Amino acid sequence: MTGDRDTFEYAVLRVVPRVERGEFLNAGVIVYCRQRDYLGVRLHLDPARLRVLDPTADPDAIARALQAVADVCAADGAARAAGREALGSRFRWLTAPRSTVVQAGPVHTGLTADPDAEADRLLRLLVLPVSG
Repeated sequence: MTGDRDTFEYAVLRVVPRVERGEFLNAGVIVYCRQRDYLGVRLHLDPARLRVLDPTADPDAIARALQAVADVCAADGAARAAGREALGSRFRWLTAPRSTVVQAGPVHTGLTADPDAEADRLLRLLVLPVSG
């Protein structure tokens, strides 16, 4: 611990509508802070931006896949066995490499006094459209 700040880890959730093309759209962040017993997710899927990458993509199906990530983070009953794991195990499982439409980017670290506020900040910084 550094003062009142603790180490946290995060990864950006990416939507890769056509895996073979490797193009992606940032659609959320997962934040894990062991010291604060915190695992949280923030999601934002922009259907218009998604259609630019793939006009045939199904935003509803992708939103359900993103919600499944949120369910695992929250240990929701729909998350099944993955939702019953310890927070760190859930974070590692969610950020493991996959070749699916929803993928986690690389894991990064930082220091925070409030991981919940950090999740909000990262969503604004890394996912939401830039306002000019």
